[in-house]
Amino acid sequence: MSTHNPRSQQTRQQTQQRAQDGQRAAPGQTGGKGSWQRGRWTLLLIALVCAAPVIGSYFTYYVIKPTGGTTSYGTLIQPQRPIPDALVVTGEDGKPIKLASLRGRWLMISVDSSACDKPCVTKLYFMRQVRATQAGERERIVNVFLRTDAGKVPDIVDNAYKDTEMLIADPKEVAAWLPSDDGTRITDHIYMVDPSGNLMMRFPKDANPTKIKGDVTKLLRNSGIG
Repeated sequence: MSTHNPRSQQTRQQTQQRAQDGQRAAPGQTGGKGSWQRGRWTLLLIALVCAAPVIGSYFTYYVIKPTGGTTSYGTLIQPQRPIPDALVVTGEDGKPIKLASLRGRWLMISVDSSACDKPCVTKLYFMRQVRATQAGERERIVNVFLRTDAGKVPDIVDNAYKDTEMLIADPKEVAAWLPSDDGTRITDHIYMVDPSGNLMMRFPKDANPTKIKGDVTKLLRNSGIG
């Protein structure tokens, strides 16, 4: 008599099938270490794609020198100095905002007292003219006057520079963020901040506006963001 039991054979086959199914990843589950590594590389690739326009503009401007070996007029700030998250400024409406909230466009920044003497007005004028000469690209730039006190800006200055953001900032916090040349103060310079919120350039005291314009034009041309 045969001892073969069809039911037992069927049970063994079902057990083997369940074991094989258990080895397969269920829908929605990761496939182990390999999938995790692929996900990490994907995130890194996305980050590089997002940063590429700024990296490209810096590389083109500072590594690939123009014909004749000329370099930038402004001083490149290294390492990068992001806008401090704690740097809160007060707008003309009296409401506090983080300066970092202006990220997304190029910022051309001047620092001075609210009284804004002649050198201060000269910087604001240069900034306005440099922005205006960028023609269709000018909307990519925001001119910012960081005021180091809560005094009143003279009406003649306020009326002449309606396109400039006039923001009150803590002078100690601003000084900790913005560097100056030897023998100068932060009020002597004009600064550029890229659309990612990184301080990237400082123009010298008594700057030449034509040379500032040249630098800004190159930055805008070589950058696809902001």
